[in-house]
Amino acid sequence: MTHQVPRPSIPSTEIGHARPHAATVAFGGIGLTAAALQIANGVEVEVVAIVLVAASLCYLAAAALERRWVAWATIIGATVVVFVSEALGLPWWTGTASAGAVLVAVAALRRARTTAVTTQTLALAAYGGAATLSVQLSPTAGLLLVGAALAAHAVWDVAHWRRDAVVPRSLAEFCVFLDVPLGVAAVIVALTP
Repeated sequence: MTHQVPRPSIPSTEIGHARPHAATVAFGGIGLTAAALQIANGVEVEVVAIVLVAASLCYLAAAALERRWVAWATIIGATVVVFVSEALGLPWWTGTASAGAVLVAVAALRRARTTAVTTQTLALAAYGGAATLSVQLSPTAGLLLVGAALAAHAVWDVAHWRRDAVVPRSLAEFCVFLDVPLGVAAVIVALTP
């Protein structure tokens, strides 16, 4: 008689599993709703760019403070930074770049894991650079760039979701369902005469 080792069951949160986890549906639904509201209000370069930078700040904040839940709080924090920057007469990207620099400094003072902080800092620089450049271009070119960058950010979300690293899986799920539809909508709007 052959003894068979039982195969571990695949958690319901695995990508491609027939029945998604309830949290995936909930947070994905919230992300999809947020994307739908943005699309319904008209897809604008500046709004999509802010979404992209805010998403990147969430990852950096969680890495800098080594607290995954901080990613969720950073959505509110990034929104405040954008509003305060503009209230002071500064472009929003100066505020978000400053917030990123503060997070890197805090990470250094806390002696946070350098690999995670460095990776998230480089990601913020890349995505933030694309977002900032997008608002300097023509509306069509800007929407193409920021839409593609936001949709590409979903790959970043999935990579972190699969590794269960840096941010809570719920935030990565929320981001995928926000990034893909809003990014694709931006590209479609840019390509539509």
